[in-house]
Amino acid sequence: MVLLMAITIGGGCYMLDYSLAPDPTRANTDSCYRQLFTDYPETKEWMDSLRMHHALGDTTMMMPGGYRLHVYYIHKGGQRTALVVHGWRDQAIKFFYLARMYERELGFNVVMPDLYASGKSDGEALRMGWLDRLDVLHLMDVFKTDTMVVHGVSMGGATTMMASGERMPDAIKDIRFVDDCGYTCVWDEFAGQLKSEFGLPAFPLMYSTTWLCQLRYGWNFNQASALRQVAKCRHPMFFIHGDEDTFVPTYMVYELYDAKPEPKVLWVTKRTDHAHSYKNHRREYVDRIRRFLK
Repeated sequence: MVLLMAITIGGGCYMLDYSLAPDPTRANTDSCYRQLFTDYPETKEWMDSLRMHHALGDTTMMMPGGYRLHVYYIHKGGQRTALVVHGWRDQAIKFFYLARMYERELGFNVVMPDLYASGKSDGEALRMGWLDRLDVLHLMDVFKTDTMVVHGVSMGGATTMMASGERMPDAIKDIRFVDDCGYTCVWDEFAGQLKSEFGLPAFPLMYSTTWLCQLRYGWNFNQASALRQVAKCRHPMFFIHGDEDTFVPTYMVYELYDAKPEPKVLWVTKRTDHAHSYKNHRREYVDRIRRFLK
């Protein structure tokens, strides 16, 4: 029995570190730019223009929790702002293609944080959107304009949905949310990956891992539920998901959509795997976002 407990706790420690470890190359922003310009070559000329006109800013903010969060921003001077949230083991740079969409094609200011333990921000372990939702709310308050949209991809989509169930900052007249391929809750996502990657059932490792997460970081996998949060959201939400997504399985978006009260919109993109809806359907993606924001 003692040996079994030791193996279970040891396995839980391994799984926790495996799941929440930041990208080991997070400081290498040059490789992120190379990937961005390879996948979305149109972003290079646009970013060069922003820099030439001193329109692309970045800053490091001290958050209420006492850590520093790095943020890129583009301020056009209007009263519409998009807050773009990146995915798991990613950083904001890789999602400048969405910043370009909002700034160039839709006329929005843009705010793009490196989430906790990502990019140039402080932190030693990812928080899978749950505690990150509080940072999103803080950024909405700091950068607030009359209209704001929070748009997240993958873990960023889950972060967006988790934030949506909280009380919004005052004095924002129109708030909207876009979830692109976010998961229902951290338990569901990790249990699915445990089975697909390691061929293991949820019991006992998921139980020991979430217990260790609570002990070490102050939150647990069941608590971190986008599904429960969207059920409390009364603002418009646009759900986007690829029909061939296996990393965050497509069935999750239907559960999320069903849980969310009106107003809501669902678009399941054809022949698309994880986080590639924009890449595979660029023109339609922009057009659907534009219609959603009207």
